[in-house]
Parts: sequence; structure tokens; C-alpha cells
Amino acid sequence: MAATVRRQRPRRLACWAVIAVLLADLLALSDTLAVMSVDLGSESMKVAIVKPGVPMEIVLNKESRRKTPVTVTLKENERFFGDSAAGMAIKNPKATLRYFQHLLGKQADNPHVALYRARFPEHELSFDPQRQTVHFQISPQMQFSPEEVLGMVLNYSRSLAEDFAEQPIKDAVITVPAFFNQAERRAVLQAARMAGLKVLQLINDNTATALSYGVFRRKDINTTAQNVMFYDMGSGSTVCTIVTYQTVKTKEAGMQPQLQIRGVGFDRTLGGLEMELRLREHLAGLFNEQRKGQKAKDVRENPRAMAKLLREANRLKTVLSANADHMAQIEGLMDDVDFKAKVTRVEFEELCADLFERVPGPVQQALQSAEMNLDEIEQVILVGGATRVPKVQEVLLKAVGKEELGKNINADEAAAMGAVYQAAALSKAFKVKPFVVRDAVVYPILVEFTREVEEPEGVRSLKHNKRVLFSRMGPYPQRKVITFNRYSHDFNFHINYVGCGVRIRL
Repeated sequence: MAATVRRQRPRRLACWAVIAVLLADLLALSDTLAVMSVDLGSESMKVAIVKPGVPMEIVLNKESRRKTPVTVTLKENERFFGDSAAGMAIKNPKATLRYFQHLLGKQADNPHVALYRARFPEHELSFDPQRQTVHFQISPQMQFSPEEVLGMVLNYSRSLAEDFAEQPIKDAVITVPAFFNQAERRAVLQAARMAGLKVLQLINDNTATALSYGVFRRKDINTTAQNVMFYDMGSGSTVCTIVTYQTVKTKEAGMQPQLQIRGVGFDRTLGGLEMELRLREHLAGLFNEQRKGQKAKDVRENPRAMAKLLREANRLKTVLSANADHMAQIEGLMDDVDFKAKVTRVEFEELCADLFERVPGPVQQALQSAEMNLDEIEQVILVGGATRVPKVQEVLLKAVGKEELGKNINADEAAAMGAVYQAAALSKAFKVKPFVVRDAVVYPILVEFTREVEEPEGVRSLKHNKRVLFSRMGPYPQRKVITFNRYSHDFNFHINYVGCGVRIRL
């Protein structure tokens, strides 16, 4: 009897050891259940998380703010992010990088690179012969590609999310503009890998906004199609999206709400930043005029002074959205000389008159791609900070012919909330109510290949074939199959955007 007991005790210990290991694994899993989203705007980003017991919440940064400037200051042995970096833009404008997302995935001869140089002459952009792109030359010893800078920002966003969630986070959904092409999306994925993030999905920011809108209005969606237009003017660009909401029957869960992107229009350079740059140029002219005759240098040649003027232009644009006029003032703008000047909303609107003329453009593009007219649109909803400019709303309201514009959505946080809902849906750790998302192909995709054919006279020749695989505004995800049954040897074909010169060889 005693011998039997002695033989069984080790087995019981081994059993408890296995249970202990399993419990430890479960505890380890519970520490990494949280997922996050990053809404990457041109000027600022919003981060949201979902973790057990905490459904969809915006992350507060170290200054307890709900949005964080997408700004990085790089010194020899230090890096500053967010508000800390934005505060150093005046002292060290060359080393403070902003709006660098405009350079992602672009070769050196891209017009957007030239536009960035014109807007921010304080930054030295050097040519990378290996990648045919550009990088920031901070000093002779320091140079960083736009992807590396974005990787630093994404790593910082993860640290904010982890501090807020009080646990490690690796899974994320990141928003990108709907007009981003494959090269730009790959650049974002590369930056995410540098930050150690596992990207569950790159979601178009207009789709994330539409998802957030639908999730919080699930009860209002039925079998009758409802067409909603979202007009999103941010700091760097403008995107207009037409979305159809209705319930559809699915194999997995029966009748479920669905959103389908029906039309998209955009203007890649129309946004609040361009308005601020116009105001900065106006203020610089006023300052030079005030010092005329003093043999002073042009303020435009002083990067620190121009950084001060851009910050004041940003503030001025915001104040003029609610007031008819305001006094711009900066202490010690240049050479210890103070600057003070009155600017009216009328002057601001005259400076940006050509920009306001471009406001209806994305609306017409979206309607054309959706093959709809304005009578079919039930509501037009404003998204993005630049839509707060009164003149933008005035021109847009006239263009859409509605009685009023919808303002019943959080213009700053909708995309982040929609993206984090998608992150929870994609994560195996959470179970959320299904919401079917049908996005759309913005750029048509075709396949090109050459096939040998036999002419009537018996002569064999080569025939170049082109077939559109995915047409513009075709829904995705979807699958298409092409069968090549006339080839007996290996061959090449090319996948390309319709109208683009860039090919992918397979």
C-alpha cells in the first residue's frame, strides 16, 4: 500500500505542474488581450484601445489630451514626440519633422516631394539612390527616411496605448487615406513592422468613419437602403465618400447591418494646412511691410520666425472660424522685434478664394463614381477639423443643395473609433456584433500579358492582352479567377493600376 502511494505521488505532482503551466499560459494570454487603433492624420493622430472590461476608448496622451501631434524632434541623443516635439518646432525647426506622411512611398521626382520642399524649405531632403526616394538629412551623421520617422511615431503611439491599457499591445488597425496607392500602403506597413506592431488591417479612414457612424446607429439600419455622404476635410487633404447602409442576409449570422462604399472623390492637397500656409505668407508680408526702410532681412529667410508665424496662422484660422476679425501678435518674432497686426475673416477668405472653389470637386467625383445624383443622398455629414471653417461649410452647402449639413458625429475621433471596432472584430480575443463592411476599389487594376496566336495565313504572332480585373468602385473583398490554358511554358504577366506606369512583375 505504501509502495503504491509512493508511485502515485509523483504523478499527482506532475498533473498539478501541467495545470500550473496551463494557468500560467492563460494568465500570459490575458495580459495581451488588448488591441489598438491608430488614426493617422496629417497633423495629429488619435489612438483608441479595446481591452477586457473597457469597450472602445480613446487613449489620453501624457498631457491628458485626446489627440497627439504627429511631430518628431530628432537630436543627437534624444527624441521628442507629440506635444513636446511640437513645442520645439520654434527652437529647432530643421530637426522637427511634420507632415512627413506626404512623402511616404514616393520617388524623388514625385510632384508631392517638390511641393513638400516648397512648403517646408527648412528641411534638407537628400536623394536615396538605392530606393530612388528621399530622406531627411538632420545632420551629416543623422538621416532618416519618412518610413523610419513614421515607425518612431507608431512606436510612440503603442507606448501611449500600453500605458493607458496597463498591458502590452501588439495588434493594431491603422487608418490610411482612401487615395493611398499600393506603394504608400506598403510604406505604412514597413513603418509598423519597425515599431513592432502586428497590423490586423490597414483600413481607409473614410471607411472607418462610416463604420463608427453605423455601429452607433445600428438600430436605425433596415432593409431599405440609406445613402449618406461624408465630407472629410482634414489638415492635408479632402475626401468625399458616399456610403449605403442596409441590412443584408449572411450565411454565418442571418440578417446583419452592412455598409458599402459606393463613391469616393478626393483632393490630395486641399486642407487646413494650405489655408494656414496662405495666412503665414500674408503675416510675413505684413511684418516685412512694418519694417520697411529699416534694412531688415526678409522674415521668410528665417526658419524660426517662419515656424512662429505658422503656429500663429494655425491659431488665427481657428479663431477666425468664430470671429469676424482677430489680432495676430507674436513677441520677438525676429531680431527681438514684436509683431502685431489685425486680420479679418474677409481677408482670410480672399487669401483662400481659389481653395474654396475646389471644395465641390470631391463631391462631384464621388457622385460620378457612385453613378448617383444629389437627390439620392439623404444626409451630408461633416468630418475633419478644416470643415469648421465657415466658408467651407457655406460653399459645400450650396454645392450639395441640402437644407443643412450634418454635424452629428465626432469629427475628430470617428475614424479612430471605427478602426478600433474593426480591430476588436478581427482579434480572436473579442466577440463583437457583426457589421458587414464592403469597401471599394479606388484605383482600377488590370492584368497585362502577351500570348502567341496563329493568324489565318498560318503565321504565328504575339498578341498583347489587357484585362481589367477590378473596376473602379468595385466592392471588395472579392475574388476573381483568370485561367491561362493556352500556355505550355512559363510566362510573365503584369499587374498594374489602370493609367499608371508602375508595374509589378510576377
